[in-house]
Amino acid sequence: MNESTLTASSMQTAHSAKRVFRPGRMILRLILYILSLFIIFGPISSLLLWSFAEKWYWPNILPTDWGLLYWQKVMDGKMLQSLNYSFVIAIIVTLSSILLTVPIAYMLARFKIPAKSLLLLIFLLPQAFPQLPVFTNAMVLMYRWDLVGTLTGVVLTHLVGALVFSVWTLVSVFQSIAPAYEEAAVMLGASRLRSFFTIALPLAFPGIAAASLLVFLYSLDEFTGSLLIGAPFITTMPIYMYNAAMGYEMQVASVTALLLMIPGILLLVLLDRFMKSEYLSAFGRV
Repeated sequence: MNESTLTASSMQTAHSAKRVFRPGRMILRLILYILSLFIIFGPISSLLLWSFAEKWYWPNILPTDWGLLYWQKVMDGKMLQSLNYSFVIAIIVTLSSILLTVPIAYMLARFKIPAKSLLLLIFLLPQAFPQLPVFTNAMVLMYRWDLVGTLTGVVLTHLVGALVFSVWTLVSVFQSIAPAYEEAAVMLGASRLRSFFTIALPLAFPGIAAASLLVFLYSLDEFTGSLLIGAPFITTMPIYMYNAAMGYEMQVASVTALLLMIPGILLLVLLDRFMKSEYLSAFGRV
């Protein structure tokens, strides 16, 4: 038996030893899986139970009467109007944010700009402080401009918080693209503007899509600013759910929460597809 055969045999023996059944480790893994599933799906299962509960009294563990009464009530009520407001505002905020921040992020990533770190920090400031005082100050300005209770006011309020997600993500996206491609195009006679539109922008598309999804999700779930600036005239889905919960309409609040979670889950799946590791590694570097 030669040396290579002995080595292969030794490796196979070691591998078999690793695969020895260990009941203690198996039980520990099973407990961890069950605990993880409970933490993730526990709150959602409560929402599901409440959404189909027509009657649920203490001390019953489960509802006594089941049905679709509150699903029908939500669909027939003002929920669709709130859903429409939420999507329209999120789409406007996403498009505005991308249009504003793509050129800013490109310049921050490609050119030597004085106090670049300070500029990025300014975009981060609205998220660095508690949201309530930030939006309260914004509300004072909105009153002066007669924008409280208007769609424009809510969009501007969402933009304050959304820009940080867009700018910081897009700066890392453009930094992850090698400048050599654009430099080669410029050397071949293309203008700087043309190299941006024909090379940098197409290469940055997955990152732009990821930034758009982050902004859309933020705007769709934004609550504090929408309550202070929009309510009661602009009622988004989070405000509708809050009003239902405050009125102790647990079934209506649960149905609304489940409906609000659906686009969030779908968009997070898309975000996982577009968000690349190189964007995350370049995040925050200037």
